[in-house]
Amino acid sequence: MTAQTTAHPAGALAGLTVIETAERVSGEYTAKLLADLGATVIKIEAPGGAPTRRMGPFKAGESALFAYLNANKKSVVLDLANPGERALLDRLLARADALVDDHDEPWAETHALSPAVIAQAHPRLVHCIVTPFGQGAPPEWQTARPINVINAGGWAYHSPSETPNDKPPLKGAGRFLSDYEAGIDAALCVMASLLRQRRTGMGQFIDISEVEVQLNRIDCVLDRMIAGEADPSAARTAYDMGGPGTSFACKDGHVFLFMTTRGHWNALRGLMGDPAWAREFREDWLEFDCVPANVARFRQHFAAWIAGQDKLPITEAAQKAGVAMVPVNTAADLPRHEQFEHRGFFQQAGHPVFGPVAYPTACYRMSATPVRIASAAPALGADNREVEASDADA
Repeated sequence: MTAQTTAHPAGALAGLTVIETAERVSGEYTAKLLADLGATVIKIEAPGGAPTRRMGPFKAGESALFAYLNANKKSVVLDLANPGERALLDRLLARADALVDDHDEPWAETHALSPAVIAQAHPRLVHCIVTPFGQGAPPEWQTARPINVINAGGWAYHSPSETPNDKPPLKGAGRFLSDYEAGIDAALCVMASLLRQRRTGMGQFIDISEVEVQLNRIDCVLDRMIAGEADPSAARTAYDMGGPGTSFACKDGHVFLFMTTRGHWNALRGLMGDPAWAREFREDWLEFDCVPANVARFRQHFAAWIAGQDKLPITEAAQKAGVAMVPVNTAADLPRHEQFEHRGFFQQAGHPVFGPVAYPTACYRMSATPVRIASAAPALGADNREVEASDADA
C-alpha cells in the first residue's frame, strides 16, 4: 500500500525534520501540525504499529482517526528494544531538528529517551514531551485518559450545560479534546524553540502538561468562582451563563439559542411574529424575572415554534435580527458549509483504502506556504527502506 502524493509548494517548515515517537493522540497531533506546515515528520512505530491504527471509527478496516492524525508523515518501524534499531533512531535524531513524544517517564528511561539523556546526546535537538500531568507527576497519574484530563482541568463538569445532576459529566467536544488542545500548545512551543535553535544552535526540552493546558483555557464562569465572585456548587446550572437558552430541535436538526437581555427578547419576538404567548412575558423578564417557571414556560412555547423551522434559514434570519442563535452542525454538514468551502478548509486528497477523501486542514491561510495534504497517512513501515538507505549514505 502506498500513499498518493500530490505536488505542492514547499511549506513554511520545509527543510526541518521531526522525529515522532508519540503513541497517543496528543503527541501525534503535535507532529501533525508541524507536518501540515511542511516539516518532514518521520513517525517511529513499534512492530505492530501505533495504537491509533487500532482506534475507530474504521472504514474498510482502516482507522479514520489514524488517517487524520498522520497525513503528510512517513512511517518507520523500529523495535527500540533491539540495540541495532535503537542505534538507528539515535542516528536519525542526530540529523533531526526536533523530537516529539508523549510517553511517561518510566518508558522514556527504559528506552534511553529521557530529557537528560537526549540533552546530553543531542544538545541541538528540540525535545517535546506531552503527558497528562507533566514531568514529575506520580506515575499512576500519567495513565489518565482524556476524560480524566478534561475533568481535572475543570471543563467537563459543565459540558454540556443543563445536564441533570444524576448524569455523569461528558468529555467535552469529542473524546480527544484535551489531546488536541495540548497538541496546539506543544506545536507552538516546538516552533518557537526551532526559531531559537536557528539563532543559537541550541535545543531545549519542552514539558507540556495536558491538564495545565485545560487550566490555561479556563472560561469566565470558572474564573468568577476562583476569584470568589461566585460560589462553586454541585449543581451543573451553577456553571451556566443564565437565561433560557439551550439546544432545540428544529425541522432538519438542532439550533442553539443564547438569550439574556431585553434586546435579545424583543428581537426574538419580532422573528417569531410576536405571538400571543410571548406578550404574556414582561419585556425585561430575562433581566429581572428569569425564574425557573418562566424559563420552562418559554422553552415549551419556543420548542413548538422552532420545530417547524429549517435550521440554516432561521438562524441566518435570527442573526440578522440580533438574536444569538446558531445551527448545531453535524460532521456531515461541515464539508458542505458555504464558508468552509470558500476558504478551502476541506481538501480533496486520495487515500489508498478510502479513495477520495475530504481532509480537514487548518484554521489559517498562508499566502506563500499554504497548507496542503501532500500524502495520505502512511502504511506501516512504508518508509523503512528510504530511511535506511539515507542512513547508509550519511
